[in-house]
Amino acid sequence: MAMDVMPQQGPDSGRPPEPSPQDPYVLPAEGATALPPPPPTLRTTLRRAAFGAVAAGVLLAGALVAVDDGDGRPKEPGPVERAEAAATAGSPASLSDLTALIGDRQKWVESHPKDAPSLATLGTAYVEWARRSADTAYYARAEQALKRSLEAQPGERGNGAAWLGLAALANARHDFLAAKRWGETVRKQQPKAWSVYPVLIDAYTGLGDRKAATAATEKFSELRKGVPALARTADLYRGNGWREDALATAREAADRATQPAEKAEALHRLGELARERGEPEEAVAQFDAALRTDSGQLASLAGRARALAALDRTDEALAAYQSALEKLPRPQYALELGELYESLGLDGDARTQYAKLREMVAAAKKDGVDESLVLARFEADHGDPEAAVELLRAQWRGQHRSAAVADALGWALHRAGKSEEGLEYAQLAADTGVRNASYAYHLGVIQRELADFGPARRNLEQAVRTDPAFSPLAAPLAREALDALGEPPPGGPGETQPSPPPAPEPEPKPAKKEERKQEQEKKPEAPAPAPSRTAAVKSPSPTPSPSAPSSASPPVSKSP
Repeated sequence: MAMDVMPQQGPDSGRPPEPSPQDPYVLPAEGATALPPPPPTLRTTLRRAAFGAVAAGVLLAGALVAVDDGDGRPKEPGPVERAEAAATAGSPASLSDLTALIGDRQKWVESHPKDAPSLATLGTAYVEWARRSADTAYYARAEQALKRSLEAQPGERGNGAAWLGLAALANARHDFLAAKRWGETVRKQQPKAWSVYPVLIDAYTGLGDRKAATAATEKFSELRKGVPALARTADLYRGNGWREDALATAREAADRATQPAEKAEALHRLGELARERGEPEEAVAQFDAALRTDSGQLASLAGRARALAALDRTDEALAAYQSALEKLPRPQYALELGELYESLGLDGDARTQYAKLREMVAAAKKDGVDESLVLARFEADHGDPEAAVELLRAQWRGQHRSAAVADALGWALHRAGKSEEGLEYAQLAADTGVRNASYAYHLGVIQRELADFGPARRNLEQAVRTDPAFSPLAAPLAREALDALGEPPPGGPGETQPSPPPAPEPEPKPAKKEERKQEQEKKPEAPAPAPSRTAAVKSPSPTPSPSAPSSASPPVSKSP
């Protein structure tokens, strides 16, 4: 029996095989973690499992059929079949299996250039590869393959898989409005196809439409039970600040996961939750478990680095960040490593990382990826706050109104000297309920700047209580700001400013009240019933009592 066509690379290879010069359909793509590949009839290699069609063929949703190996025993699925099965289940495939699937589809479309389902599968696989590897050059390959699929079979004629691939591509490029349009188009045609809801959840979340994201998550959970639904539900709870519910659901997802890539993703989520609630040792343990389960869970390298930095294991944290950036070069990781260097006084190394961040953002922009949010965060604290404001205002005008964008815009406005306007956005981020120490810190500092001392104290306390080491640079500043506010007056509401310095001693008066009284008693009483005009002129005018309020009294605190 003929063997699967495998890419000429080892299982740990850094990237999928390059397309053949004869293959006109391959350029870079984006990430579709929960998206199943395209419609039925996936004729790719000789040993291909059979797939059933889903409602008009929106995406693969059939089950793999075991193939007899000739000796009566079912044949073990190969890497291509495993990747297809993971996509069918709405779960991530391992990077090695994904590489095999890409090589398989590349070879197939060379000789079948009009096979729309295979082109859609290839395009969506490119998206997933780019998302998982941070190789943004693959997004163009994805776009071209998906467009060629639609040329061979338009979406209106049942090629919803290509439309969903374009939705996943738009999400990965942070074009959430486009992703929403593609996803909602498919949903109108196939409202009961569960495969449309992951891309809609990502799009609504990126736009900050919490109501729509919640409804999409609930519908997905109704249509697609199991680990994928639990994972999405845990993310929803996490975004709403429901920590206990998020943790319980994430643990259930990890317990029920069976495939290595799916298990590793669930363990990574547990690590993120532990880190956010200020338990870095637990976070390190979960990230280590994720990497042992699947070495391709590269995001856990950066998660582990954050947790190690929180534990003051700085040498290990630096090494982990460097490894993460080498294997998964995301601008956010360059920013985090630069700030860790800066916190250690290694300003030269920090500047090197910040320069790399700018280079990554520029390269991503050429590939159609909008990294304005991370660039604005960098500019607000380490560059030009006014430039950060302009970047984030453009995001807001484009309806990208997530908690992350609101927080970043509020902070950038504060850093640019516009704290009153910044307060509105920082409050919006906090009002989502998400338990993010950085959001609470930003809000507290802005309130302190505006003399809202009580709310400022509460938010700064929340920041250091939620995660005492949320940032190597900002966490110490949060504690300093909280210490400067001091304790609220005993028995008071707490919404007062710090105790003012002692008022200066009043200047001595020319004559005290008792002395003036004695002088008046020595004078003879006036014979007339009313004092004369001259006496009235000579009478001393009353002086203010020493007990009158002085200008050093604390001002009334402002309301939030």
